[in-house]
Amino acid sequence: MADSAGIQQGSPAIGASGLVPAAPGAGGTEGSGAAGGSARIAVKKAQLRSSPRPKKLEKLGVYSSCKAEGACKCNGWKSQNPPPTPPRTDQQSSTVNLQEPCRSCSHTLGDHVTHLENVSEEEMNRLLGIVLDVEYLYTCVHKEEDADTKQVYFSLFKLLRKSILQMGKPTLEAQESPPFEKPSIEQGVNNFVQYKFSHLPSKERQTIMELAKMFLNQINYWQLETPSQRRQRVPNDDAAGYKANYTRWLCYCNVPQFCDSLPRYETTQIFGRTLLRSVFTVMRKQLLEQARQEKDKLPPEKRTLILTHFPKFLSMLEEEVYSHSSPIWSHDFLAGAPAGQIPIHTVISAPPVARPLYYSTSPVSVDPSTCGSVSPARKTASVLEPNPVGEKRKPSEPLPYEENKRPRVVGDIPMELINEVMATITDPAAIPETSLLSAHSARDEAARLEERRGVIEFHVIGNSLNQKPNKRILMWLVGLQNVFSHQLPRMPKEYITRLVFDPKHKTLSLIKDGRVIGGICFRMFPSQGFTEIVFCAVTSNEQVKGYGTHLMNHLKEYHIKHEILNFLTYADEYAIGYFKKQGFSKDIKVPKAKYVGYIKDYEGATLMGCELNPSIPYTEFSVIIKKQKEIIKKLIERKQAQIRKVYPGLSCFKEGVRQIPIESIPGIRRKEMKDPDQLYSTLKTILQHVKSHPNGWPFMEPVKKTEAPGYYQVIRFPMDLKTMSERLKSRYYTTRKLFMADMQRIFTNCREYNPPESEYYKCANLLEKFFYTKIKEAGLIEK
Repeated sequence: MADSAGIQQGSPAIGASGLVPAAPGAGGTEGSGAAGGSARIAVKKAQLRSSPRPKKLEKLGVYSSCKAEGACKCNGWKSQNPPPTPPRTDQQSSTVNLQEPCRSCSHTLGDHVTHLENVSEEEMNRLLGIVLDVEYLYTCVHKEEDADTKQVYFSLFKLLRKSILQMGKPTLEAQESPPFEKPSIEQGVNNFVQYKFSHLPSKERQTIMELAKMFLNQINYWQLETPSQRRQRVPNDDAAGYKANYTRWLCYCNVPQFCDSLPRYETTQIFGRTLLRSVFTVMRKQLLEQARQEKDKLPPEKRTLILTHFPKFLSMLEEEVYSHSSPIWSHDFLAGAPAGQIPIHTVISAPPVARPLYYSTSPVSVDPSTCGSVSPARKTASVLEPNPVGEKRKPSEPLPYEENKRPRVVGDIPMELINEVMATITDPAAIPETSLLSAHSARDEAARLEERRGVIEFHVIGNSLNQKPNKRILMWLVGLQNVFSHQLPRMPKEYITRLVFDPKHKTLSLIKDGRVIGGICFRMFPSQGFTEIVFCAVTSNEQVKGYGTHLMNHLKEYHIKHEILNFLTYADEYAIGYFKKQGFSKDIKVPKAKYVGYIKDYEGATLMGCELNPSIPYTEFSVIIKKQKEIIKKLIERKQAQIRKVYPGLSCFKEGVRQIPIESIPGIRRKEMKDPDQLYSTLKTILQHVKSHPNGWPFMEPVKKTEAPGYYQVIRFPMDLKTMSERLKSRYYTTRKLFMADMQRIFTNCREYNPPESEYYKCANLLEKFFYTKIKEAGLIEK
């Protein structure tokens, strides 16, 4: 039962991207923990870069050689009082003293960082990013068991260490630089699509494009076997050639996913047929086997694409990969291609951006499934996870529009205008500052800012009977038991203690200054598809600060990552208001058969549920809404500036005209037809003309899912002439604007889904021109 008296807050689809992209891991499959490791590094970098300058100097001093007179050979400052291992969270951060002597050479910290005195903040932040990458690689070197991989990690570690000492940019010293083989894998797959499928109709070709993107995306995130693993599996293979490619892949594709101070390349763009041949057979087998095992998890509209079309696509491609005479690997392939074939950029686009990671589990969690591995080449998981967790993108590096593109509904607003407005919105100087006390500030805004500054932390913790108890976790669990007992006095203390320390339960804990100030205790039922929230409270002197909302948002992010999209809780009379604000309702989406017998019934409490949307980044949702409001506001302001047009005076009266229709006066808005029958008759005639037009055939009926794979993932609001006829018959179109909006939606949707050279795209343009001609003839808009 979730008693919340302690919280009183003021009362992709497997679409164009195909199978889920894999994060670094061994054996070729996806690693869910890898993305978490990358995200944790990004969080640490953000926290370090927001530290005071003396703290930054202390961090860089550890990696800076001594500059004191006398040619000191010390290669890094070492504190007289090194922090404990592991560092204690209950310790206050000490003040940095530049006069503190080095434990090794006795010279001061200031002597080690004199070269950084006049360095800009931007350059210092860049160096700090390299420092954290060095520390991460150092851990990888010690944890990695494979000798070849360990050697690469150590080489990259030394390279980054040298970059800090010399204040330079890390540059990989190699005999060859990317690309390593031409044509690339991406080019070869493009050529394959041209070679085998250019004769197909547009709809079928669109399906092939989906499959091509799916395949390339898998390779970009596929994990190569280590050379030793490959030698055991294929003893007679070219071991030296594979090891060279493996080393290049680690340096240029894999490790840079975690260490962003190194340049990163897509595997499909810098490698060619040689690497593809070495992974294709194993990759094909594992992908298809995984697809068959997890077919029930696939969306119905994608089942045919993955289980039927994808195996055929791979079989045809396999012939070309291993054929010695295949033309797709020829440098002259495109030069000899007949005119009218699909340009490369319309076949293969950049890999889709996975959902941003706004939550990562605590590294101190006792649950092995929630602890990320330190090595970027070891975690494995499912290839067909429905909700992949991507790496968190740094705010300072927004992705280009094409890479950041998500399925959206295209309106009448030009993209140029949207981009222009977005530029003003993303400019911090252009966004009005919102006071935390303002009525317009979000409930969780203060809590979110405190988290960014490192004032508060969130950790998912739990007891364990299989592992040695972690002292800090046990202390936090005791703290949670105390918070729940104080804030939920009607709950028996023994009952609270039993559930908090029960290994089947976990608790999302809120930590401030090293002590627990709140949390949400829950139990996950993965097989049933829901989680029961048991206790939820924030200590009384920390309430009304948005912590309750931010706690729940973190819990939602955690469950989306673990593919559980439903919450259930029994809320007492004091908790109902809180849960309503967090999106809970009495309308339970989970079938009763799923939870009966799994959770207890409580007298006098109300069962409430919440369904999560995996496409919503809950911890940043209020920020997104705020930006959207600003965008709408800017667009309205621009529109108002456009319509404030001053028309010249009427001169017709000087010429003897005694009277004119009011509608003919410039600037006077045209009135809608008052007679609904007249409007109905006019619209019916126009619709009949459109349906009879030679270019109207693609739009007569709703698009079938089987004919257009992924259509309803791209087009959120479909429209067709049959639906418009039904709406007209039911007298839905009470104004001409409603009718014109639906018709425009047909044309816009078509251009959004189909490439410009397609027949459908051309039909939409011609029919749109004809439609507006008829609208003008009927007098519904000015000519």
